[in-house]
Amino acid sequence: MQIVNEAAKFRYRSGNEFNCGGLTIRSPYGAVGHGGHYHSQSPEAFFCHVPGLKVVIPRSPREAKGLLLASIRDPNPVIFFEPKWLYRLSVEEVPEGDYMLPLSQAEVIRKGSDITLIGWGAQLAVLEQACEDASKDGISCELIDLRTLIPWDKETVEASVSKTGKLLISHEAPITGGFGAEIAASIAERCFQRVGY
Repeated sequence: MQIVNEAAKFRYRSGNEFNCGGLTIRSPYGAVGHGGHYHSQSPEAFFCHVPGLKVVIPRSPREAKGLLLASIRDPNPVIFFEPKWLYRLSVEEVPEGDYMLPLSQAEVIRKGSDITLIGWGAQLAVLEQACEDASKDGISCELIDLRTLIPWDKETVEASVSKTGKLLISHEAPITGGFGAEIAASIAERCFQRVGY
C-alpha cells in the first residue's frame, strides 16, 4: 500500500513541491515455463488505476536498459514490470554507457496498412510471429509496442488505427479487467468514424 497510497500521491499531496526522486520499483511479471498460480501474474492493470504512478514494460534486454534508465531519472514513481521470459532470453546487443528510451512514447516496430496490432512486453514476440504469418496471406500488419502503459501514447495508436481502420490488442492478462480494455475504449472513442467493422 506504500506504493499506491504514499509514493504515487506524494507529489500531489505536497502541492508539487516534492517528488519521489527516481523511485523505480522493478518487478517480474507474466507467465513463463511452469510458473503455476503463484508465479504467473500480470498485475499491470491494477497499477494502471493508481494516479501518479507510471507503468513501464519492456519487450527486450535492449529496451529494458533504455526504459529502466529513463524510469530512474523520471521524477514520478515508476513500476517497471520485467517479463519473466526476458530473464531466460539469449544475449541481445545492448548499448553500453548511458542509454535511454523516452517514456510514454510507443514504438512502431513494423509498418503496415491493413490492421494495427498493439502489445507490450512478452506479447511482442507473439505479435511479431503473427505479423509474419499474416504477411504470407497478403495481410499488411502495423505493429506497435506501447512500452509505457501509463501514460500511454494515444496519438501514435490513433494515427495508426486511422490509417489501417482495424485494431487488434494482445496482452498477457486475465480476460476481464485487463489494460487492453482501456485501449479499446479510448480508441473506439477517438477513432469511431475511422474504424471499419
